[in-house]
Amino acid sequence: MRSAPTILHLDMDAFFAAAEQASKPSLRGKAVVVGGLGPRGVVATASYEARVFGVRSAMPTGQARRLAPNAAYLSPRFSLYRSISDQVMALLRSLSPLVEPLSLDEAFVDLEAGGVAWDAASARRVGERLREDIRAVTGLTGSVGLAASKMLAKIASEEAKPDGLVLIEPGTERELLAPMPVRTLPGVGPATGDHLRRAGITTVGELAEAGEDELVRLVGKAHGQGLYAMALALDERPVVAERETKSVSVEDTYDVDIHDRVRIQGEVRRLADRCVRRLREGGHAGRTIQLKVRRYDFSTLTRSETLRGPTDDPAVVREAAARLLEGVDTTGGVRLLGVGVSGLADFTQEDLFAQAAQAAEAARAADAARALEAAHADPVAQEARAGEGAGGERGAGGPAAVDDTEHRSPPGREPSVARPVPRWTAGHDVRHAVHGHGWVQGSGLGRVTVRFETPDSPAPGRVRTFAVDDPELEPADPLPLVATEPAAPRGAEGTATRASAEAPRATEAPAAGEAPASAEAPAATEAPAAAEAPASAEAPAATEAPASAEALASPSGGRALAASRGAGEPPAKPVTAAAGGAERDGASG
Repeated sequence: MRSAPTILHLDMDAFFAAAEQASKPSLRGKAVVVGGLGPRGVVATASYEARVFGVRSAMPTGQARRLAPNAAYLSPRFSLYRSISDQVMALLRSLSPLVEPLSLDEAFVDLEAGGVAWDAASARRVGERLREDIRAVTGLTGSVGLAASKMLAKIASEEAKPDGLVLIEPGTERELLAPMPVRTLPGVGPATGDHLRRAGITTVGELAEAGEDELVRLVGKAHGQGLYAMALALDERPVVAERETKSVSVEDTYDVDIHDRVRIQGEVRRLADRCVRRLREGGHAGRTIQLKVRRYDFSTLTRSETLRGPTDDPAVVREAAARLLEGVDTTGGVRLLGVGVSGLADFTQEDLFAQAAQAAEAARAADAARALEAAHADPVAQEARAGEGAGGERGAGGPAAVDDTEHRSPPGREPSVARPVPRWTAGHDVRHAVHGHGWVQGSGLGRVTVRFETPDSPAPGRVRTFAVDDPELEPADPLPLVATEPAAPRGAEGTATRASAEAPRATEAPAAGEAPASAEAPAATEAPAAAEAPASAEAPAATEAPASAEALASPSGGRALAASRGAGEPPAKPVTAAAGGAERDGASG
């Protein structure tokens, strides 16, 4: 092991929930839970305010709702989290070439390899500066652990939470670890912890006193030897910048068990396409296709098939997954499906059967095109078509030609196409042509409730309710959490501005011939429906957040509480909660 604490471990604090609070002023200081919102959803991250009520990561969302019924339950926005993670990882790579990411919000850094730290004092300075830089760039906080090994650095960052720094001086490791519970050590989960507890071992110090032979007898040779070394604070693992990807997989858990075999086949094809997209994004191909099926009774079946060579062809993966599904009995229903690819390589050997099928399909399409051209070139066929369109009868009882004049669009105007109704997910970003940028608080009964605010809003934004098919409301991309400087040098009037096109959209003038929209005018979009309960007459103050960001999507209904308007403005009309009929996202996992 090293003689200086030059291995750094960074762990962002409640990352997903903190990012949501930073982007939504109305949720700051409130309990926030991010994860799957369906009946089988799982908590991904809970804010520290929600953890007070016992909500934890990996907990079923239903259990979290019982513990913290007034928390804001939001669906994850991974595009936002990835963009913030890229900023944080860039800061880490500026310190050292050896950065080992563990997830979007966690990484090891070898400070000695970057030449930025060589003793405890210099390592502490680097850690403090890193925390300041992260806050300045992202607006979020991270906890830093510094030690002479990866295991101890991770333990130190856990001790530093939230928003702190802990440095473990070399030579003090065993004294520090001795009173800690055995679950502190990496690789000791609930099962191993219970097994050791039954043997009378509850702390790391007792683990070291038990000896290697006893631990091997209790948990096996490989695990026992590793536990004994960790209890003695021995960890020689280096920081590895590039971790080899061994497999790529995707899976979905369904709110309701799927019984229809045709739908199951369609879901497997969809998962295969998603898996191939991820495979190609990583620049990989794979030889082994895997299918995972969890049935109604929680029994899990896995099937695999190895191809002749690596492939990243979606048709090949779909066909292989479909063949694997044929051998699985789905009677009784399926609650989870997954498709994966392993045996990865950086080259592909296209499957001959898929190529043959594609060639046959292309040949059939070419034959059909030639037949169509021949039919158009045939004068007899043209005459027959001309006679049918002239308005004459085809026979004594045949139908007359239809006059389609009324179905034609007026000159210069395209035929109208029905606009698909978006699925409004709690927590996701939207943009309104009049009110600007906001986020979905909930939806149901044909309505969607939106709070209009941005990360730099000085106070919680206003709440409005719209029809789900409102043409002025559309999904939007997340805004950056921290205002950025403009590219050009700032002049006398230059100020920090948000790198977004939001401001022009929010202040656009109405098009010619349209009446300007009033904040109070659209009564039809703000009046409560007959099936809704009236909102309380006592609206919360402007600094209060709604009881739940997904109140409208709660099975038992609830109220979407409107924030008060700015000084001198008339009070907002009451906005009520939809009593059921919620639209929700299922969670993977």
